[in-house]
Amino acid sequence: MEKAIDLDCRSIKNDPANRPARSVPFNRWLRRLGPVLLVVCCLVLVSVFFRASILTGLAKAWVVNEPAAKVDAIVVLGGGLDNRPFAAAKLYHEGFAPKVLYMDVKLDAAAKMGIAPSERDLTRGLLLGNDVPENSIIAIGSGVASTYDESLAVRAWMEQNGAKSIIIPTDPFHTRRVRWLFHKQLDPLNARVIVETAPTQAYSETNWWQREQGVIAFQNEVFKFLFYILKH
Repeated sequence: MEKAIDLDCRSIKNDPANRPARSVPFNRWLRRLGPVLLVVCCLVLVSVFFRASILTGLAKAWVVNEPAAKVDAIVVLGGGLDNRPFAAAKLYHEGFAPKVLYMDVKLDAAAKMGIAPSERDLTRGLLLGNDVPENSIIAIGSGVASTYDESLAVRAWMEQNGAKSIIIPTDPFHTRRVRWLFHKQLDPLNARVIVETAPTQAYSETNWWQREQGVIAFQNEVFKFLFYILKH
C-alpha cells in the first residue's frame, strides 16, 4: 500500500502540468525588450531636445495663411475682438476690399440685461475707431452662435449681392477649420475664399505650447475641426 502511494506521489510530481513554471532569465528578457526600450529612450530624448522645432513645425503645418488679394469683402467673424477687427481694418486700408462684413452675434446674458454692449456693437465700434467708414461696414446674420452659422450668413450675403470673393482674417489655429468650412459652403457658388492669419498677442506659432491660451486654442481647434468634419 505504501509503495502504491509512493508511486502516485511520484507520478503527480512528474506531471508537466504540476511542474513550477520556469522564470525567464534576466538576460533573455533584456534581449527581447532591449530594442524597444532603446527606441522609447531615443524618442524621449528627441522630444526633449527638439521639442521647440517639433511643436513649431506642427503649428506651421496646421495654420493657414494665404496671400491677400483684391476681393469683394473682408469678413470679421465673431469673437477675437482683440485681433480680428484690427486685421480687417488693416486689409481695408490696404485696399483689398471696399466692404467689411461683421457678424450679428447672439447676445450673451449681460447684453440681454443691457449692462454690457453686444459683440455686434463692440465690433462695429472697433471698425469705426480704426477709420473704416460707416458706409463700408455691413452687419450680417441674425444671432449667429458658431462658425457654421457665420458661413451660412456669408453665403446668404454673397448670393444676394452677387459677390464672388472674400478674405477672412482670423486667429492662427482657427484658420484651418474656417478654410475647410467656408470652402464647403461657398464652392458651389464658385466663390474665392482667402483665409489669412490675424496675429494675436496671447501666443504665436513659435511659443504656443508655452502659453496656456495657446495650448487651449490648439487642442480646442483640433477637436472642433474633427467635430465639424463628422457633423457637416
